[in-house]
Amino acid sequence: MISRKSSKKSQRPASRTRKRESTRHPPTQTQAQTRVASSKYRIGFGHIEIGKTARRHLEEALRRNWVSEGANVRKFEEGFARKFGYRASVATSSGTDAGIVACAALLEKGAPEGVAGAGAQRGDEVITPALAFVSTANCILAGGLNPKFVDVELETLNLDPSKIEEAIGPKTRAIQVVHTMGRPCKMDPIMKIARRHHLTVIEDCCEAHGATLKGKVVGSFGAMGLFSFYAAHMICSGEGGMISANDPEWEALCRSIRSHGRRGGQLYFHFDRVGFNSKMNDLEAAVGLEGLEMFDWTFNTRRRYLARLHELLVPLEDRLILYRDGPGEVICPHAYPIVMRDPNRPIAELYQFLEDRGIQCKTLFGSLPTQHRAFEFMRIPKGSFPIAERVGNTGLHFGVHQYLKDDDITFVAEAIKLYFKEKSGARI
Repeated sequence: MISRKSSKKSQRPASRTRKRESTRHPPTQTQAQTRVASSKYRIGFGHIEIGKTARRHLEEALRRNWVSEGANVRKFEEGFARKFGYRASVATSSGTDAGIVACAALLEKGAPEGVAGAGAQRGDEVITPALAFVSTANCILAGGLNPKFVDVELETLNLDPSKIEEAIGPKTRAIQVVHTMGRPCKMDPIMKIARRHHLTVIEDCCEAHGATLKGKVVGSFGAMGLFSFYAAHMICSGEGGMISANDPEWEALCRSIRSHGRRGGQLYFHFDRVGFNSKMNDLEAAVGLEGLEMFDWTFNTRRRYLARLHELLVPLEDRLILYRDGPGEVICPHAYPIVMRDPNRPIAELYQFLEDRGIQCKTLFGSLPTQHRAFEFMRIPKGSFPIAERVGNTGLHFGVHQYLKDDDITFVAEAIKLYFKEKSGARI
């Protein structure tokens, strides 16, 4: 299982070359004349540092003259499952593809055995939080199902269990929880609801590698857990994703669907179901293997930065909502979220203030169905998800990745304090 020795000063491994990878889209030609996206920020969301382990696995793949799914992917799957205690892990080309494959598996498997009805059909519903990164809803749609949005809790940013049952209808087949900003959802009441209504639970753990609730790692409560290995995440492979499958049948379905729906892992042209080309390649897995090897150092370093930011920003708790571990929780230090306490004070001004000082910011997602044009086709009126909409207007997050320094963390906190001091004229 997970081993994390904490140290007051986590020393980053020696023999690593710094190579920044921007987490933003490349600038347009006009933007490039005034800035370079990857060098604008003192505080970014994350980047890759390619070290000896990754280079060794990369070279092994090149020597084999085979860089598609191969030995490195198998090692990564086995190592990931072993590290976190999952029964099995299935590697995919991205976290989004992990979600698409999981939803397609749900469609293929249908309802639990012994439950009346025809099981899942195209167009059936998956309950999912209104506040989340866009891929959470996109993967449901791409997998042949429909998202049924539910509001979140302001104090956790996670799916509100008290609102789930009123959203369950005759077409509901699953609940997809999202452990937002690395904080575990309230899984006990959610699992009780799922069992009562015979619903499958899928856990989106893309921001929550290694987070635990009452000592149990996220991704092990439901049928499947979804992970992403993008640059800002705890384990990085450039791109890539993983599905933790807690039942052999789910694992077999996911392995088939991620490879065009092939039969039993065969390479022959026997296609038993609709599938996709969602496989990870050996080059991505080579980088991911190093991230897995460094996980404890990464986790401990980021957790230390979270604790330091909490300490420095305590004087602002009358103005900002800060997010700490709840009872029995260990939050994965994915990023640092803040929300204005005043629900009528937009975050845009603080966002720009921090960006102007070299601190890369992103909003806290907002309400997917009512604050993003992509989902206007669902015709859900504004005001339907008041908490998600409030967080969309008043929240942001920034990076706490492991390659920052203690001085960088102090710099961020002082910048936030300076913003409120300038706006209020008061001493903080």
